[in-house]
Amino acid sequence: MGSVTAANHRFIEPVAAPAQAAPRLQVDKVSLSYSKPGGGTFTALQEVSFDVPDQQFAVLVGPSGCGKSSLLYLTAGLAEPTCGEIYVGGQQVQGPGADRGMVFQSYTLFPWLTVRQNVEFGLKRRGMPAARREEIVDHYVHEVGLDGFADNYAKQLSGGMMQRVAIARALANDPQILLMDEPFGALDSQTRLQMQQLLLRVWGNSKKTVLFVTHDIDEAILLGDRVYVMGARPGRIKQILDVPIERPRTLDMVMERSFIDMKREIFGLLHDDLEAAH
Repeated sequence: MGSVTAANHRFIEPVAAPAQAAPRLQVDKVSLSYSKPGGGTFTALQEVSFDVPDQQFAVLVGPSGCGKSSLLYLTAGLAEPTCGEIYVGGQQVQGPGADRGMVFQSYTLFPWLTVRQNVEFGLKRRGMPAARREEIVDHYVHEVGLDGFADNYAKQLSGGMMQRVAIARALANDPQILLMDEPFGALDSQTRLQMQQLLLRVWGNSKKTVLFVTHDIDEAILLGDRVYVMGARPGRIKQILDVPIERPRTLDMVMERSFIDMKREIFGLLHDDLEAAH
């Protein structure tokens, strides 16, 4: 038998596996407790852990009082967890920051400012040159469908239009992640559907990482790439579900079998949790 030599033997260098990108958002064993007026403590969140990859549209869904909004506020740096850490872009959240854009359910615009002045507010505070500010504002005013309203005052707008401005303002600051706390909850059903369509289009263009809070199962499935189902008392992640519906999405997809099946699954998870609480 002939010997194997370097001339007739091919040495193959081991190929390292590609490095996995760090999640855009990391929630690590976060708990939140409050002191009760009469003594004792109330645990709103208990050891919540999950990751949100870059460019993912993540949705938190759960019953009222499960801590969805509390978790969003902790991520925004508007409150501090009792224990655990939250990281955005690898940096621990230790207070509010420009790396996180927030859209609330209530209309948080400055009513004495115009649409343009509201959208450019953060850019102006950062000292951005006027010409660049104008370019960015024009882009996002167009993105949210408010061409022709840039010089209107916020107090002159409808609820849906004000939320369009709030979305434009948040995106204009180019945050790493967009945090949305039931932003369409106060709107009538028709306007809510219009805003869902708008957000699908705007997100499709920007591909920002989004953490979106809702109690509406249809909205969660229609918008999200992944749905984090929360259980109550205390708040926790009960199940993580990938949405098996291709993008781009349209409102008529709510009639598809995969949509209906997922809605039934989420409803069952929430219903079981509520029954166990009583």
